[in-house]
Amino acid sequence: MFKLILKLAWNNAFLRLSRTLLVIIMIAVSMSMLLAIQGLFDGMAYNMSDKMLRSDSGEISIYHKDYRLNKIIANHVTDAKTIKAKLEQDSEVQAVVTRFSVDGLSATARKSSFANIIGINLEDEEKFGQFSDFLKKGTLDFKKRGALIGGELAKTLKVKVGSKLVFSTQDKNGDINSIALRIRGILRTANVKLDTSAIFIDAVRLDKFLGIDKNIATQIAIRTQSSTLQDKLKKDYPNLSVKNFLEINPMMQMMEDSMVIFNSMIFVIVMFVVFIGILGVMYVSILDRIREFGIMRGIGMKYSHIRLQIILEALFVGLMGYLVGALFGFSGLYYLENVGLDLSAYADAMESFGYETILYAEIKLSYFTNTFYAIFTASLLSVFLPLRKIKKMHPIDVIKADT
Repeated sequence: MFKLILKLAWNNAFLRLSRTLLVIIMIAVSMSMLLAIQGLFDGMAYNMSDKMLRSDSGEISIYHKDYRLNKIIANHVTDAKTIKAKLEQDSEVQAVVTRFSVDGLSATARKSSFANIIGINLEDEEKFGQFSDFLKKGTLDFKKRGALIGGELAKTLKVKVGSKLVFSTQDKNGDINSIALRIRGILRTANVKLDTSAIFIDAVRLDKFLGIDKNIATQIAIRTQSSTLQDKLKKDYPNLSVKNFLEINPMMQMMEDSMVIFNSMIFVIVMFVVFIGILGVMYVSILDRIREFGIMRGIGMKYSHIRLQIILEALFVGLMGYLVGALFGFSGLYYLENVGLDLSAYADAMESFGYETILYAEIKLSYFTNTFYAIFTASLLSVFLPLRKIKKMHPIDVIKADT
């Protein structure tokens, strides 16, 4: 009996081929667009967080207790190099760097702007986060009073590779000192804080300029995959501030939460459209065959068998739409993951918000499994109204009906 019902359901699902194909195409297009949006949003968030991890905080950063509230030279980590050496011996640590950062004023002959000068070691930064990937123009070196500058700050100061600028700030003794620099390279880190204000110079040169001990730092950044390392470091260094990535960058947490909400809203809207589409096809299809169902009930077929047939018809339509949508969606995501969506026409706006001009998508299995469950559920729900109509009608009345 089940084989007969299955065959009837399959044939009836495609009885009005043009109508059924229209719904399948609607489901496929809606699903593929949904997958593309989800993939792009997750790709944008991943790209931004990845570059912020590599260019700045890592998964964990260690600071002086008061540094993040009051960024002055006095609020530094003592014995930073010793702590770094100890961390490098820890099997849970993938990479670690120390940096010294101080705020001040950068100026050219025509422009000036508040800036943040950061002393780094290029070799350590390359191991930590492939620092060379951020270089957009020039060369990655500090030769001849060289400095690297964030792209947005370069625009503000109207400087280019080879330009000179002067950075002024208070040294260790509180005196105002200035240092002359020549731009060797322009960086794009997708980290708004760095792109709009950062000037990178050699750590040894910054130490001499500020008159500070080479063993101190304002930040110790750590790359790790361990979920327990932060608690361990808090116990080892109770007098220091040990923060994870989301604690340092709460905007990223807000962005991730906002994208989850937005993706959920888009998901509900698309699935509601799918539900209405399948409901419309099933309702019209059942009205077209109302006498057929009346005869089936009149000759003794159980209502449960008719119900099963109609449910299978809806599932066939929904699942066919899902398969076509999954094929189109995966193809689109694969293209966006490898080639990306080029928004170079909006480069200035994208870069000012910390996004790349080419957006790349993520591909996750959850996109397809969640959509499968949603379409399966929508298909089942879409038959309730048609089934209710059939159940309420008497077989004789159904056979006599002018439908």
